[in-house]
Amino acid sequence: MALIVAVDKPLSITTIQGICREADGIKTGLPTLVEAGTRWMLDAAKACKGIRVLDLKLADIGPVMVRTVEPFLGVYDTFIAHSFVGSKGALEDLKNEVERVGGRLVLVASMSHPGATEVYDESARHILSVIDKVDPWGLVAPATRPQIIEMLRRRYPRKAILSPGIGAQGAKPGEALCAGASYEIVGRRITGSPDPVGEARRVRVEQYEKLSNCKP
Repeated sequence: MALIVAVDKPLSITTIQGICREADGIKTGLPTLVEAGTRWMLDAAKACKGIRVLDLKLADIGPVMVRTVEPFLGVYDTFIAHSFVGSKGALEDLKNEVERVGGRLVLVASMSHPGATEVYDESARHILSVIDKVDPWGLVAPATRPQIIEMLRRRYPRKAILSPGIGAQGAKPGEALCAGASYEIVGRRITGSPDPVGEARRVRVEQYEKLSNCKP
């Protein structure tokens, strides 16, 4: 099983440490940065021994994206960006800077909300072309639409696939893993619980149960 907890609101560092004992890592992003500030973001990443994903909704020219992630390089190890901005003068610059310090780039291939079908999925040919050019470490694909995960896994058998949409958006733990995802991203179900650490443990159990019954 592979679980990344989306911490989209500030929790105590002690809670972050407990979550990271139950999960494979955390993802923090723009809402938490606005609410808690850079120092909390860095402290949260340092408290976690697993994968540390930063999602600042990056979708700009290269120099702007590089400047945006600079304070977090060397602390976070995985950075998410939108693929629709293209490679030259944008994602290639970001990838080079992230990898220079040993980090990894993840590109959004599609999203988990219904509106993603209007643009991302309609532009799949172009999105895949950008992914091919940039050659990121991983991709974001929606747990709410496992057929997208299956397609990406066939096309990119060696890339990590991170799948949000578990819980509040309707997908159940283990479904994305069964479709070929490497990690499931679970946020509000865990961070909104009175016992986030225990809830992360329960999600793990549900992942295991689902994976035990995956169709071959």
